Amino acid sequence: MAEVDVAPTFGSELKDGFKPANAWVANGIAWLDDIQSFYRERSAIEKEYSAKLNALAKKYFEKKAKKSTSLSVGDTPTMTPGSLESASLTTWTTHLTTLESRAEEHDRYGNELVTKVADPLKVISGRFEELRKRHVEYAERLEKERESSYADLRKQKTKYDAACQEVESKRKKTESSFDKAKAQSSFQQQIHEMNNVKNTYLIAINVTNKQKEKYYHEYLPEVMDSLQDLSEFRTIKLNSLWTVAANLETNMLQQSLGQIQHLTQEITRNQPHLDSMMYIRHNMGAFQEPADKVFEPSPVWHDDESMAIDDPAKVYLRNVLNKSKSQLGELRREVDKKRREVEGLKRTKQNVRDGREQKDEVTVIAQLFMIQEDLHQADRKRLTAEVETSTITSVVGDVTLGARNHNFKSQTFKIPTNCDLCGERIWGLSAKGFDCRDCGYTCHSKCEMKVPAECPGELNKEERKKIKQERQEAANALLKPSNGPPDHVAELPALGRSETISSVNSGYAASAQRSMTSPSEETPPEIPSATRPGITPAASTTTVRKNRVVAPPPAAYISELPGSTPSSNGSAEKKGKMLYTFEAGGDGELSIQEGRELVILEPDTGSGWIKVRAGYKEGLVPASYVEMLAVPPPSLAPQHTGQSARPPSTYSNSGSSIGGTIKKKGPAVAPRRGAKKLKYAEALYDYTAQSDAEHSMTEGERFVLIKEDPGDGWAEVEKGGVTKSVPASYIQAV
Repeated sequence: MAEVDVAPTFGSELKDGFKPANAWVANGIAWLDDIQSFYRERSAIEKEYSAKLNALAKKYFEKKAKKSTSLSVGDTPTMTPGSLESASLTTWTTHLTTLESRAEEHDRYGNELVTKVADPLKVISGRFEELRKRHVEYAERLEKERESSYADLRKQKTKYDAACQEVESKRKKTESSFDKAKAQSSFQQQIHEMNNVKNTYLIAINVTNKQKEKYYHEYLPEVMDSLQDLSEFRTIKLNSLWTVAANLETNMLQQSLGQIQHLTQEITRNQPHLDSMMYIRHNMGAFQEPADKVFEPSPVWHDDESMAIDDPAKVYLRNVLNKSKSQLGELRREVDKKRREVEGLKRTKQNVRDGREQKDEVTVIAQLFMIQEDLHQADRKRLTAEVETSTITSVVGDVTLGARNHNFKSQTFKIPTNCDLCGERIWGLSAKGFDCRDCGYTCHSKCEMKVPAECPGELNKEERKKIKQERQEAANALLKPSNGPPDHVAELPALGRSETISSVNSGYAASAQRSMTSPSEETPPEIPSATRPGITPAASTTTVRKNRVVAPPPAAYISELPGSTPSSNGSAEKKGKMLYTFEAGGDGELSIQEGRELVILEPDTGSGWIKVRAGYKEGLVPASYVEMLAVPPPSLAPQHTGQSARPPSTYSNSGSSIGGTIKKKGPAVAPRRGAKKLKYAEALYDYTAQSDAEHSMTEGERFVLIKEDPGDGWAEVEKGGVTKSVPASYIQAV
């Protein structure tokens, strides 16, 4: 067996040949069971003297012949070995030949074979197999991460296509929409959103390509080198136990000393890397690295691979760059720390192998493998941050220079708060957002990366209040249409109340423009009849026919629903009475005794809880614990004239008379705390489901809103007890 100066490694020579290499190593570990079985059987045969020793040697010669190819070059070599055998098999052959010349074994030798060779083989075989499985799990995890990167890239591609499709949809709507200004604004906003999605897609391409490169040139080679080291370590242990068996034979058989010494010499020549070198030589093949991922334009939006660098895109890129740069330093330090730990454990492993330290080498290898896994995870994060930073700076430069970043802190807004960027509400237990600790800037979680880095610094209370008002005015200006239409949009005739009141009352305002006549046939808008002097509402209804309009009932017949807000001209408060004693069980709750009267501050909106005031204390109590009292305003108190009872209130569904007590439905268990308030959404357009995971809907249809748009353009709603997805741009919260 020839000596080599530098042993080749699996990682540098075989690239992605992990599966056949793993099968080869598994065969080597399973082979330890054969050797263990050999020594146990030999121990029994030794007691029967030389007659059966010859039979045993013959048996294992046959076994070796059957496994010679798989043990030497694996199950699927690219080049057949012919009559060549691995170094370990050659040593094993010498071992069996020596055995044939030894026919005078006895009981003591057989017992020592079991205690000093077979049992240790069983132990190391199990430990080696466990380590091999760890390698397999790690390799599978690496492969899953690679496929996950590809899958994430495909998802980004899908999001980009959807954003492009939405832009195209918005563009078409600008041509047919009644409110051209609003439609044009929505179209421009969608373009900005599409650019952000595109930039994310491009960044994901670079990250995926870099991860792929690391996978084939660092991660997978490291695993294969570690697998090779495990195989060579198995050979070292096997050599050690073979040496023990040979020494036992030397002590027992002085007459066979020459044969035993020859066997020992053959064992020492079995260098661990020789088996690996033979396996590499017979399994080398052509390796072609997969091509890098490239930008794929959407089929509905013609675009190129250049990143969007307009002002909104730069704001988004600046925030992404700032986030990546802030993490990069810490990630680099963590990677350097993990690398030092790995190098230290490698030196410890070599010292143990050389006999300079007395430690369990298998335990050291297990610790080394665990640290290498941690290093891999940290290095992936570092690589992602570096690629994001380099990708953005190569296009727009370091846009974080001179930026006045907000000192954002995650918040759950428990009171209605408007987003300073988009102007929409941030509220509810599930409404997560951010606020700046310095200037008080508030925004949705989805708006965080779109906020310009223009923090004025720490402000006092008055300054915060002033700048908050300015921000809200600016945000509301984005939501309001311009006074006039754009130059390329024809101005539509104005609508009076007489043309729109039906649609407003019926909830189908969006359909009003479809029923209107052309501008040439339109009559000038009339003054609303309800405001003309001397004309009563009853008379005005005869002038223009209004569909689905019901005259309001007499004021004396109106009773307000429980939990509704009192009219602006009434001073009475909604009151209630505790049916049962309630003990507060958490923050914000209020303990109240049975029978105590209280004031209803906030009605139950679906959560099962109401906010009340008892004395000077305020808090939450279960709605089912409270009997609400309907108190009429003094100006609406009915007069008892002796006539027949008045007709039931048009708007009351309680069945109670004014001033009476709402009928109880029996004791009710307090609902579980933390229940979410129900939110509702209304369809703006007709939509036909494209798959089983989507709901079809018609314009004006209402749903329970389960989950708002998380950023992919879809929302989840409940219809008929079934939760499915609908396009987020096709609905509005109500």
